[in-house]
Amino acid sequence: MPSLTLPECGRYIPPLATDEDLEFADLAIVDLSKAHTPEGRAELYPQLRDALRSYGFVYAINHGYNQAQRDRIFDIANVPFTVVPPDEMKTYAANIEKVGYYAVNKDVTRRPHPQALRPFLPEIDAFVRHNHFNVVHPILRLVALSLDLPEETLVEKHNFDGTGETCGCYRRTKEEEEKSKNVWLKGHTDVGSVTVLWSQPVGGLQIQAPDGRWKWVRHIDNALVINTGDMMDFFSGGYYKPTIHRVVQPPEDQRNYDRLSVFFVSMPDDDVRLLPCVESPVLHHFGIQRRCPDEDAPLCEAWRKGRTTMYGRSDLKKGMEHNVEEEVIEGIVVKHYN
Repeated sequence: MPSLTLPECGRYIPPLATDEDLEFADLAIVDLSKAHTPEGRAELYPQLRDALRSYGFVYAINHGYNQAQRDRIFDIANVPFTVVPPDEMKTYAANIEKVGYYAVNKDVTRRPHPQALRPFLPEIDAFVRHNHFNVVHPILRLVALSLDLPEETLVEKHNFDGTGETCGCYRRTKEEEEKSKNVWLKGHTDVGSVTVLWSQPVGGLQIQAPDGRWKWVRHIDNALVINTGDMMDFFSGGYYKPTIHRVVQPPEDQRNYDRLSVFFVSMPDDDVRLLPCVESPVLHHFGIQRRCPDEDAPLCEAWRKGRTTMYGRSDLKKGMEHNVEEEVIEGIVVKHYN
């Protein structure tokens, strides 16, 4: 069988990982290759549960893409920022989100793309499907097991053909850094259920540890950095609270490099109501913390649009906590951490 010839793409050459002595978060590592069997899932779900209930972030390895496949995705992710002429990119301004990333839907043909990116759409589509079926779905099954629920409980809320938003690639330049006073994204929680960040060497991501201190997330070659967001908080009745995290300027020895990130934000189908899984014996034991009365629980679509369309535009109010600003989305207070 002849080998598939892929379209040519310029190489993205990342810098070396930082040599600076930073305080890194001690995150657990889960081996996703074990999620293929019932015995493996039984071994993994306590590991994932403990990691998400402590730091809220976890590494995943052996996820199904090798190093060459991972590198190819970063080559493609760099195309909108380095190959597409600025005048042409203005035509696709809707794809460039407010915090500086190029967005792609689960249906990669849903929105038009620059000419230079179109030859790579089949590979982007395969990448999106890989994240959805081979990364997010196994994580959702492990979360369901940790709540003593049927394995497919959360998977059934995340259908590939369901409407919603998913993935993107992010590139931050030195000029943008100077404009934002070196804090690229304020402390926040993610809007969706599961976020998958493909690890890359330029530092910047920090999470708020249980003791309240900010700690860096270390790069691991071909690993994924996974965390849960607001929607998982709704589903789990507060059992899996989203961890506050932010993006700051890279360490001193990496500040002359642009930071290119590739991530996949998974959300439930738009018509799913964000209610706690009250049938979970685990939640009954620990107690369900609702963010609103069940009758006021928003649909996924309303929460997604409320969070994403208001980001950077709403008039934030000073909160009761120190260095915390607040806004109200669908009647629910959302906090931003300076």
